[in-house]
Amino acid sequence: MRSERLRRLPYKDLGATEGSSPMGGLFFDTPRFANSVPFFRFQRFGHDDIHTDSDHKLVVVMVGLPARGKSYIVKKVKRYLSWLGFQTKIFNVGDRRRLASSTGETAGSVDGGSGDKPCAECSNPGVRTAPCTECETRHPSSFFDPDNESAKYIREQVAIEVFDDLLRWLQAGGQIAIHDATNSTIERRKALIDRLVSQADVNLLFVESICTDEVIINRNIKLKTRSPDYIGMDPEVAEADFRARLRNYERAYRTIGAAEEKLDVQYCKIIDVGKKVIAYNIQGFLESQVVFYLMNMNLEPRVIYITRHGESEDNVAGRIGGDASLAPSGIGYSKALARFIDRRRLEFAVEVEEATHHAPGATTSMSASSTPGTCSEPEAGSPCPEHLRRYRRRRCGEPDFEVWTSMLKRAMETVEYFDPQRYRVKNIKSLNEIYAGKCEGMTYSEIARDFPEEFEARQLDKFYYRYPGIGGESYADVVLRLQQVIVELERIRHSVLLVTHRAMARTLLAYFMDIPTTQMPDMELPLGYVYACEPRPFGNFLRVWRYDSRIDDFEEVDASSALKIRCSQRSFPDSNSAAPLPSPAETTYYPARQRAMS
Repeated sequence: MRSERLRRLPYKDLGATEGSSPMGGLFFDTPRFANSVPFFRFQRFGHDDIHTDSDHKLVVVMVGLPARGKSYIVKKVKRYLSWLGFQTKIFNVGDRRRLASSTGETAGSVDGGSGDKPCAECSNPGVRTAPCTECETRHPSSFFDPDNESAKYIREQVAIEVFDDLLRWLQAGGQIAIHDATNSTIERRKALIDRLVSQADVNLLFVESICTDEVIINRNIKLKTRSPDYIGMDPEVAEADFRARLRNYERAYRTIGAAEEKLDVQYCKIIDVGKKVIAYNIQGFLESQVVFYLMNMNLEPRVIYITRHGESEDNVAGRIGGDASLAPSGIGYSKALARFIDRRRLEFAVEVEEATHHAPGATTSMSASSTPGTCSEPEAGSPCPEHLRRYRRRRCGEPDFEVWTSMLKRAMETVEYFDPQRYRVKNIKSLNEIYAGKCEGMTYSEIARDFPEEFEARQLDKFYYRYPGIGGESYADVVLRLQQVIVELERIRHSVLLVTHRAMARTLLAYFMDIPTTQMPDMELPLGYVYACEPRPFGNFLRVWRYDSRIDDFEEVDASSALKIRCSQRSFPDSNSAAPLPSPAETTYYPARQRAMS
């Protein structure tokens, strides 16, 4: 009777599949698609009937003075939340301010529209020696003077207009919107709060970035002089104008505090890039995800190396999954990988040492013991001998480099030639390859022959498709499995090598390089490549090396051409078209110094 009742359940509607267990009973496989994962919303594009466990939306409002790392935080949070499957978008007020002034949309309402065109000096290409105070397409420091009532009106109006656009985007189906602006006054923040009163399903989180480290502030100011406000301007003049702008902001700036607490809002203060974090009244799930992530970021120089294991016996046979050992070619790769990381570890340490040694006023942990003037000029292309000696003296007997592998034999065997005295080797189950369920150990041709419907379903939706059988996984499952790995990679302050598998490498690189999840499963990541992601203040910097068995060593290749995405018929109807490689502002692809041998 119980069996008959189970058979009558609408398991197809629930996304489950029926099968026979070895004991002759009835069992239900895991849901066939990943939309029912608790707490997370993976919106399947083109599927409007998908319901999730949380329909609440979130507005993240940034707060802080200029050059305090708000853009750094915004881009990281957006990248993380998008990778987790949330529909996330940044709304930048500065971009709207510059656009409005160039078209006269907002400036004209105050200034009569008389200055909405660039002056002859701005129209003339070349380097200007002073800020253009008459051209409304560029805003000098006086525009940000709190006593400049007309300019203040424009700035407040633009901020509200952007916030209204943000709300409209949420109403149209967005999930998390980020208001990227200084929002440095109590009045501005109160106006934004009042704007949300009628939005019952939208939560609000203020994130304030406070920085007291003069080295970081000065570095950020240097970067700000390259912003659209200072294009074509002499760097020294641009810096002087920006510092004047900053002084104007400081006059009006009020940190989040009692005024916001009286309104029972949620806020988080990030002080000195995560050295201190203050969280107040954090209640929602989305808010807690943001705060938890921000608590684990740091700016220490490091590199995240990602590579697949050496070629295994199953790779040679064309079988997926399994737990095979390395083939002879894979053993050769593992030996070369250990030598390569030994070399790259030292090269990167010297690069950081030299950069901090020559940076004016730099006092980072790697340069604190440097004595200016003690280093001799190295030969072209060789490390500074004095820097090498200091680095080796400080790091003697201290493993500052970790090697993470999955718990499958082919990955663990790939790192057997690493010196355990110099590397901390960790085996992490979360890095195991995506589990193919009933298809484990099969070739793709065998899957197409034995499970033609499954093969076709996977081709149509590789990200959400879940392999049949108990424990079968999808790429969406892999994202959730790797969430804690990503947070740990953001937390640690030294370099790491991850030796893992194709689906894992795709998922990790999609996070670091901000590649959409819809394109993640189509990334071409062959065996024998090492991808190096270096976190920097304005994004991640990618370099790629390829193993050449003819020379038994690695050669650097062009990163933008090495990280390819296959063109799928579903995404690109034109079979001759190529899938564009995402290149957002917060990622950089490093061109090879020397092309790899063809």
